[in-house]
Amino acid sequence: MSTPATTPDLTLRPAGPDDAGELFTLQRAAFVDEAQAFGDPFTLPLTESLDRVRTLLGDPDTLVLCAVAGARMAGSVRLRFLGPGAVLSRLAVAPDLRGLGIARRLLEEAEERARAHDPAPTSLTLSAGAHDPAQMRLYRSLGLAETSRERIADHLVMVHMRKEL
Repeated sequence: MSTPATTPDLTLRPAGPDDAGELFTLQRAAFVDEAQAFGDPFTLPLTESLDRVRTLLGDPDTLVLCAVAGARMAGSVRLRFLGPGAVLSRLAVAPDLRGLGIARRLLEEAEERARAHDPAPTSLTLSAGAHDPAQMRLYRSLGLAETSRERIADHLVMVHMRKEL
């Protein structure tokens, strides 16, 4: 008999410059299956360089949150402040830790930090591939509503979502 999966004990914190390598590795591991689902090994998360990740960690308009379980980075999400809004992107969870609530915790923390930002954004937006119904359910359960769809390629439809804060 298998034991039910439980959410690991997590620490959620902003990523710092020393986290660049681990963030880069996590992102690659987390997006490989998405690239396979799209049939496209050149998705942006897989082609982003380590230097770009380092640059983003120093960008004052970008907050990268990470979820740490013990000494291991279990997940991350980006929150970029742009004018009156904020954009969520690059939600990544280690493949062997999916389904444990890490993505939800990261998104809830990102929203909380957005609300506390000065100036506070009036909305959160994100774009995600339409191919993953579980991901869409998660976003909807957190109050994000679909605003439009965009066909990027024959194999890829992006769903654009928004939540007023």
